[in-house]
Amino acid sequence: MRLRALLDTDALGLKMLGGEDELDRTVRGVMTTDLRDPSRYLSGGELVLTGLAWRRDAADSEPFVRLLVQAGVAALAAGEAELGCVPEDLVAACVRHRLPLFAVHESVAFATITEHVVRQVSGERAGDLAAVVDRHRRMMTSGPAGGGPDVVLDLLGSDLDLRAWVLSPTGRPVAGPKDADPVLSAEVCAKLAAEHLAATRAGRRAPHRVPVGSTTYSLFPVRGRGHLPAAPGGARAPQGVAGGRDVRETVLSDWLLVVEADAGDWAEERLDLLYGVTQLIAVERDRRDAARTVRRRLAQEVLELVQTGAAPAEIAARLRVAAPVLLPGLGAAPHWQVVVARVEWEDGAAQTGPVAQTLLEEILVDPLATGPEHSDRIAVAHTGDEAVALVPLPAVSSEHDGSETGVLADALLESVREPLSAGLDGDGRVTLGVSAAVHSAEGLRGALEEARHARRVAAARPGRVCAAGHQELASHVLLLPFVPDDVRRAFTARLLDPLRDYDRRHRAELVPTLEAFLDSDGSWTRCANRLHLHVNTLRYRVGRIEQLTGRDLSRLEDKLDFFLALRMS
Repeated sequence: MRLRALLDTDALGLKMLGGEDELDRTVRGVMTTDLRDPSRYLSGGELVLTGLAWRRDAADSEPFVRLLVQAGVAALAAGEAELGCVPEDLVAACVRHRLPLFAVHESVAFATITEHVVRQVSGERAGDLAAVVDRHRRMMTSGPAGGGPDVVLDLLGSDLDLRAWVLSPTGRPVAGPKDADPVLSAEVCAKLAAEHLAATRAGRRAPHRVPVGSTTYSLFPVRGRGHLPAAPGGARAPQGVAGGRDVRETVLSDWLLVVEADAGDWAEERLDLLYGVTQLIAVERDRRDAARTVRRRLAQEVLELVQTGAAPAEIAARLRVAAPVLLPGLGAAPHWQVVVARVEWEDGAAQTGPVAQTLLEEILVDPLATGPEHSDRIAVAHTGDEAVALVPLPAVSSEHDGSETGVLADALLESVREPLSAGLDGDGRVTLGVSAAVHSAEGLRGALEEARHARRVAAARPGRVCAAGHQELASHVLLLPFVPDDVRRAFTARLLDPLRDYDRRHRAELVPTLEAFLDSDGSWTRCANRLHLHVNTLRYRVGRIEQLTGRDLSRLEDKLDFFLALRMS
């Protein structure tokens, strides 16, 4: 803004004391000081406000003004409250150094002037940045990428002093400011992503403001083609619907822009600018999705060959085409793992195959990333409501099956469970199954079935987000999820209800005793020590269990029945 605009603002109560010829100077900021030498805190272009507490006598004015001029300030405004008027020696010094000088009436607070200058300067800088953002958008949409989200985030930092990050829906950092120190922690990223997904599912208007400790973050959704956020003041979409589509089709795949600021009192112009930034980032998101087209097509072709029973030689030929795309520079043929994912909504209304595909691509980025060049090397196809990922692994020596270096079911969901649970919002589930590594095309069909079985095991577990690996398929755990519910209830009731009723009536602990006895492999001494009981007391309790159920805990068959009943209860 110009100095002239300050003088023309009656509410500021400024009176010109000198420097009328310099009113076209640009004000880039404001600073209040009573230091004798404030130059170390000045960067040029400021309106300096002072209460004159630094002045002890007339000789102090000259060096003070000289320091301000050397620092390149735009003007000086002196308050009249301390001395009743601005001293003549200060006026003379400003005239000698051609520094515009204003008098501030004692009824006007410095805070009023500061707020006005900051608002005006911020608005003008936002307008300048908006022009840059618009130019950058045109570059990105009409030709090669203009540097991606990082360039836009750097503009926000340099022009508006806003630190900002782009996060994936699971809280994975996609881009951030170069000088961010400290960076957002994994815990903060997960919390912000969870808040974003929960707010989106609830249909709340963005930006979403999230306090984390003493810092407030504002979250702006970044949506791809055909799913752009409405500008502030626009009509609000019905809950669960955005851009004419069910929000559940995109909520688990949309990025978000995180700004380290409270946008609650931002002017509409600044909000419009941030929404423009999200649309610019969305262009980059669409580019990355387009880059996945080849990998998706390869995965689709391999999946169709496997499911239609094609000859192993034909599948192997297709895998040889896929290997250089997914693991460039790899000499030997890789090993492969299969990961199957399914997203299910209780009402079955939303499309889930494409959602599961995008989500699986996102989940599989981090566990396999060894550098930027390998952060996106997964081929994922979808068929029906299921997504299937073909995961390449570097070939290992023959004495290992390669699973140690591959995807582990437990690790897949470790960092994404919180945000995904918020995005599912009580009416959806995500389940994943992971196969063992296979060394050839012949094993790929078995790996696919293995991953599907593991996913069904995960689906039988409680919780919104579950995964299971191939290791669990070599256990009785594989059988339990497929026992019909009515059979489960009848089996467990026949064995355990008599014990539960007895415990309830007599305040006994037969069921915990039974669990401890089985966990101790039927050892009287180990079980008694574990329960802090005398062995005779333990024998009495086990005898009561056998009497109530008609079973014999010395027989392997009866032990196994009790074990399964406890696992299914």
